[in-house]
Amino acid sequence: MKSIQRSIAALAFIGAAATSAVAAPVTYAVDGSHTFPRFSYSHFGYSTQLSSFSKTSGTVVLDAEAKTASVDIVIDTKSVNTNFADFNEHIQGEDFLDTAKFPKATFKSTKVVFDGNKPQSIEGQLTIKGVTKPVTLTVTSFQAMPHPMLKKPAIGANAFTVIKRSEFNAGKYAPYVGDDVRIDIAIEAIAQ
Repeated sequence: MKSIQRSIAALAFIGAAATSAVAAPVTYAVDGSHTFPRFSYSHFGYSTQLSSFSKTSGTVVLDAEAKTASVDIVIDTKSVNTNFADFNEHIQGEDFLDTAKFPKATFKSTKVVFDGNKPQSIEGQLTIKGVTKPVTLTVTSFQAMPHPMLKKPAIGANAFTVIKRSEFNAGKYAPYVGDDVRIDIAIEAIAQ
């Protein structure tokens, strides 16, 4: 009888361990070669200008079973790309990104809202030029599956928010150059 009880206890322990292993949070490292924050704004009403950043790092922690997550993103603001070298330099100046004093912008989530198995929105704190403001990213797509080439779990998403650049001490030429700036991020991250 004691050996049956020990076997049942061992099976219960193994089952509990297996369940907790499945439900454990997974940390994903941002894949900088497939993660590109972009920003767009009205240029005197003539056109919508599109620019991006080429260096992004960070982590996403996802517990798919518990439907919880956290996001921590760091953008190298010196990697701004407007597709025009002189303007890259201009936008890094004091009136805009001031990359000499503030070489990084960050986003740290405070809450991730799920719709079923997928994140729907990500609330958090965005810091640009040393100014931190709450923002909500709307998630427009999400994918979690093994990466077909790397053979590791991977996630990817697209999300956006709109900010007023004047609230981050970057409002020169507003309202002629639009104060509203849409930030889009395409992100991919690989399990560690």
